[in-house]
Amino acid sequence: MKRASGVLLPVTSIPSSYGIGCFSKEAYQWIDQLKEAGQSYWQILPLTPTGYGDSPYQSFSSFAGNPYFIDLEQLIEEGILTKEECDAIDFGDNSSYVDYDKMTEHRLEVLKIAFSRDNYQEKEEYLSFVKENDRWLHDYAMYMAIKSRFDDTCWMEWAEDIRKRWDYSMEYYNRECEEKIAFYKYIQYLFNKQWKKLKSYANENGIEIVGDIPIYVAIDSADAWANPSLFQLDGNYIPTAVAGCPPDIFSEDGQLWGNPLYDWTYHRNTGYDWWIRRMEHCFRLYDVVRIDHFRGFDEYYSIPYTDTTAKNGHWEKGPGMELFRAIKERLGDKQIIAEDLGFMTHTVKELLKDSGFPGMKVLAFAFDANGKSDFLPHNYDRNSVVYTGTHDNATLVQWLEEMEPEDKAFAREYLNLKDTKEKDEPWDYIRLAMMSSANTCIIPAQDLLGLGKEARMNFPSTMGDNWKWRIGGKMLPKEVRNRFYGLARISDRLSYECQHLEWLKKEEVKKGKESEEKTVKE
Repeated sequence: MKRASGVLLPVTSIPSSYGIGCFSKEAYQWIDQLKEAGQSYWQILPLTPTGYGDSPYQSFSSFAGNPYFIDLEQLIEEGILTKEECDAIDFGDNSSYVDYDKMTEHRLEVLKIAFSRDNYQEKEEYLSFVKENDRWLHDYAMYMAIKSRFDDTCWMEWAEDIRKRWDYSMEYYNRECEEKIAFYKYIQYLFNKQWKKLKSYANENGIEIVGDIPIYVAIDSADAWANPSLFQLDGNYIPTAVAGCPPDIFSEDGQLWGNPLYDWTYHRNTGYDWWIRRMEHCFRLYDVVRIDHFRGFDEYYSIPYTDTTAKNGHWEKGPGMELFRAIKERLGDKQIIAEDLGFMTHTVKELLKDSGFPGMKVLAFAFDANGKSDFLPHNYDRNSVVYTGTHDNATLVQWLEEMEPEDKAFAREYLNLKDTKEKDEPWDYIRLAMMSSANTCIIPAQDLLGLGKEARMNFPSTMGDNWKWRIGGKMLPKEVRNRFYGLARISDRLSYECQHLEWLKKEEVKKGKESEEKTVKE
């Protein structure tokens, strides 16, 4: 990746109307602000539908788009919804946080009104979309339609005939759920149409989209229901083992994620076709893809399905470079970021090196008083992406407030901070990241705004208060954009367009001086 910088802001956090960030006019304004700040990247969280715990990392599909992101105001402008219909619905009254309960209750209902009015079946654009995405779209739409018939339960709780996709049962539900299946295809069409328009606008303005995909899929997903052979399931399609992380100093029981594990032997025998198609789909949506939990491709932690903790898990060998060679052979060179955080074994480091992908460096992990952290900037390889923090971390302000005194003393000495005022201290860390040798620097929007714990996106291993934060109405104020532009300029991270404008300004000044000198001589 080029030497440049950008901002991490989930789509959900954009200050759009109707309760949640979406592909609205404010998203276009956000792109304008990134451009004005001299930035090259907008990093987002997964665009897939949110599932268990409202998490974008536990989705009903690894291919589908989140219907919450469909901008209702565009549908009003197209005449298939009215403003009165949208205004009448309670999507929540707190503009700082998403009310997911109300989203779940009302968002699809208003989209059903649009579905009933739109003549989508006569549109060539819709027909082309359905044809181009037939390998996943019908399975997803059918899954969601049947799921609603079974009180929104996971497919593992359905009747055996449809759980195992017996032919006569598939025919029956295709007939019985025909309209609902059509509805779910329709909202995917709307999502795709609006996202393509927004992404094109970003690219036209010099902003590349950094997408994010989890390594695993949710058990409650069309992926697992429609493709059981991809996963470690028994004859009754029950997982034999699930994903997670072993016990460590942060969790004595480890982390039990519960995602089905891949049957890598099956994937190898199919030439990794499903993974290649998944990545191909991602690169239609994004310019750069960050793959979560990169370590799992080297070794993955396998936990018996019936266990209630991760204590009894063990490590199994993953596909390694064989998978990435297969992806490259089919798709060519693509921009991929490897989320290589956590404990890194020698073999994981070798895999990262062999892949050529940039890894991640997080300043929030750097300042241990012993001064030995690999996350300290003087240890960075150029082929890396530096962050002040991620969606799983405390914001810079919260982190600084909660630092151990000895760690904070070391950090201040490292940054040579003597007279820095407390409110400016986060900018010293942003400056450190921007000045580092890492080719790419991504700063969470919360850190640019100097926000605290109230703006944290996710508290790992907790439920009920995550993925909700939304940015204020002005997003990045003018003074913040100017300050960030200045840092991008002096750290050689300005976008290409801004570099060109800077050059033009210098040329104008140069010509002006030459003209003055000529006048004086005459």
